[in-house]
Amino acid sequence: MALVVSPLISRIEAPPIAEAMTWVRPGTRNSELLNLCQAVPSYEPAEALQSEIARLAHDPATHLYTDIHGIPELRSALAQHMAADYRGLIDPENVSITSGCNQAFCAAIMAVAQRGDNVVLPVPYYFNHQMWLDMLGVEKRLVPAFAEGRAYPLPQEAAALIDNHTKAIVLCSPNNPTGAIYPPEIIEGFYELAKAAGIALIVDETYKDFRSTPEPPHGLFAKQDWQDTFIQLYSFSKVFALTGYRVGSLIAGGRVLVESEKILDCMAICAPQISQRAALFGLAHLENWKQEKQRLMETRREALLAAFHNPRLSYKLMSSGAYFAYVKHPFNTATAKSVATRLAGEHDVLCLPGTMFGADQDSYLRFAFANSPAEDMSLLIDRLIESQTWG
Repeated sequence: MALVVSPLISRIEAPPIAEAMTWVRPGTRNSELLNLCQAVPSYEPAEALQSEIARLAHDPATHLYTDIHGIPELRSALAQHMAADYRGLIDPENVSITSGCNQAFCAAIMAVAQRGDNVVLPVPYYFNHQMWLDMLGVEKRLVPAFAEGRAYPLPQEAAALIDNHTKAIVLCSPNNPTGAIYPPEIIEGFYELAKAAGIALIVDETYKDFRSTPEPPHGLFAKQDWQDTFIQLYSFSKVFALTGYRVGSLIAGGRVLVESEKILDCMAICAPQISQRAALFGLAHLENWKQEKQRLMETRREALLAAFHNPRLSYKLMSSGAYFAYVKHPFNTATAKSVATRLAGEHDVLCLPGTMFGADQDSYLRFAFANSPAEDMSLLIDRLIESQTWG
């Protein structure tokens, strides 16, 4: 008798990044691949951080478990960092260190929702958010987040989707896939909506360090009762180039952290200690290095914006920001996936089709432009122009 697997899992599409990598055909390319598929820093961690990681590897204490919510020093340092960055009030007891931001999202959703519940999710969405909700049997109530003249959802449109089974609203800002940074007043509006409905507002702020202004992304942490509604997700992966070390955070009120502790203990017990201590070193010593990389990312975005002004280009840049650009392709009768696969196979440009980020996204492609140096932006445009000759 054949093994039966979970239908909740089997009905979900394969991981998008892994699928996209199969579109590259080694040995047949005529030029160097522009890999704009996955958001990975194109530079190594700071040399000082690499030295610290090497030192930590020889420390016997590094090989042990930590507290489920993370080492106290990192929880305290991150609370101080977030409180300063957002001009808010955050205690170390509100901070949980996780094995990457994806784990933080998984724990947050499991802590507030179960099968039969629903969550309001803007579309286009980060595909791992969608995948996890589907795995749990939690319904997605989709609200448009991409329309003419704006690249963010509207609270009043989300309000119509909320019922007695709604447990959370999920936002991602700066956004993956569009790169858009949601205006503070929009995030504030969603907070008030969630608070009035007695549900959670979960905001993935993985890319908050690459926003275009030093002003706080929102004022939620300054509210006296933010712990009753707001859950923030964050990652050290991009800011300190630690993608493979898997270290992120969940900041929330005590009730959520009590429940998430049970979930995290079953998932991984704790984030790797060497990763936690690497993140702690970054917060303490790498502010100047971080600012240098922030300027580098902004230079790449400026180069992208300039390159898309080419009058011969039929692809249209619809939105851009931290790490990502969302682009409308010019082929009215082609699917986004067919365009993406041809770009990979014939023009050595690897990107993701908009359909990996939700319904009604067949006209779009996502480019993780931060992966490439500024001088590659004109090369990208040349290859896109070449593709416009497809029959």
